[in-house]
Amino acid sequence: MTTVPGFVAVVVVTVTTLAIGTYGLRFSRTTSDFFVASRTVRPGLNASAIGGEYLSAASFLGVAGLLLTFGAEMLWYPIGWTAGYLVLLVLVAAPLRRSGAYTLPDFAEARLASRHVRNLCSVLVVAIGWLYLLPQFEGAGLTLAAAIDAPRWVGPVVVGAVVLVNVGSGGMRSITFVQAFQYWLKLTALLVPAAVLLVVWAGDEAVRSAGGPSATAGDWSVPLGGGGAQGLYTTYSLVLATFLGTMGLPHVVVRFYTNPDGRAARRTTLAVLALLGVFYVLPPVYAALGRAYGADPATSDSLVLDLPRLVVPGTLGDVLTGMVTAGAFAAFLSTSSGLAIAVSGVLTQDVTSRRLPGLGDLGDLAAFRVATLAAVVVPLLATLALPDFGVARAVGLAFAVAASTFCPLLVLGIWWRGLTAAGAVAGLLVGGTGSVAAVAWTLAHDRAQGWFDVVVGQPAAWSVPLAFATMVVVSRRTTAPAHARRFMVRLHTPETVELDRS
Repeated sequence: MTTVPGFVAVVVVTVTTLAIGTYGLRFSRTTSDFFVASRTVRPGLNASAIGGEYLSAASFLGVAGLLLTFGAEMLWYPIGWTAGYLVLLVLVAAPLRRSGAYTLPDFAEARLASRHVRNLCSVLVVAIGWLYLLPQFEGAGLTLAAAIDAPRWVGPVVVGAVVLVNVGSGGMRSITFVQAFQYWLKLTALLVPAAVLLVVWAGDEAVRSAGGPSATAGDWSVPLGGGGAQGLYTTYSLVLATFLGTMGLPHVVVRFYTNPDGRAARRTTLAVLALLGVFYVLPPVYAALGRAYGADPATSDSLVLDLPRLVVPGTLGDVLTGMVTAGAFAAFLSTSSGLAIAVSGVLTQDVTSRRLPGLGDLGDLAAFRVATLAAVVVPLLATLALPDFGVARAVGLAFAVAASTFCPLLVLGIWWRGLTAAGAVAGLLVGGTGSVAAVAWTLAHDRAQGWFDVVVGQPAAWSVPLAFATMVVVSRRTTAPAHARRFMVRLHTPETVELDRS
């Protein structure tokens, strides 16, 4: 049944997002503003913005649903998604910012002096971005269907339209303010209802003594800690994908280009770790309450939206549902915006800008807006054509592709002078082909039937080491770029040293 609070929540979030984006538009004047906010975003604001875009549909809806269905074993998902920033902090954040690049393909070309590497990276950025956008649009349709009884196509269309307006009009500068606001909105939207529901549960002696039925198997994945050897393999593969995939997600990496310097990039990453740690305390609370009140595992993907009315029927339940609806809708908007920015930046530099040459900043901005249209419309149409797309599964696959491609490129490109263009191309092709083929197979087969399906369904355990090994072996048989040593010095020299030397 359509609820007024749910409808009001969607309208308020949409209008507020557009209003903040319009405010940010006042500061967007140059190409650098649109791509990297002129590299002036301070750590506090940037950390909130990263938290806003990183906590996607899988974090807001998927984690609680997985915990409801499979129990505490699913905590590996939020642990991996958070710990990925620790790896990013140690290995990538500061050197990547010092590279001076706008995008991942920019970094690859500057490090390896190869247009072929750049083109391949561009294809991978677009592929990962589009794959990650699918669950955002699918989650938006699910949210509006559960909250206000809207048709499943309405959510993707509304999110796509808002993202197009905000990203196309203000670029990175505008979206930074929007995403920072949306992190705190999402945190509040989960925290307040959780606190109310815990108070209700504490006073419900019958439910506390009964404990509630245990959830049974669902549709998203096999239990990570159970299932014998297959479950153990799935656990290790998922951990590897989430730990290493974060640094390869284009919408995450592009935010570090907006920091003023490498030191600010490291401080931003530390703040992000704290913000994610606070947020991920809340989904297990919803899962535990869902088990206590007998939530249906068959609808676990909408647990966060359904739980308030299950625990507190009536007006209060509707109001709390409106709050979590607002948070869920903000999750789709913020993550979709970050992905659209990342994909648009790559398409602008490598595709659309070549169609609109000779116009200076005006031409760049026009090319950026055309690229934004392509970045949003293609996955939107795919979502409408592929209903009931698994939210958590799609996000996990995107992490696996990122871990199998950009993680080896970044780690070796930053820390090993011997990486060559030929080695990078070979590794990207091996890791990308293997993980993308696994994605295609997994999407075509809903359930794992045996070892082959399990290994293909979680490819990171074999595709990541294979990509690393390929890059090293091929690089040792070819010649590194002449400027590699000089470029490595630039990546690893702190800004304070450069200032002292000047």
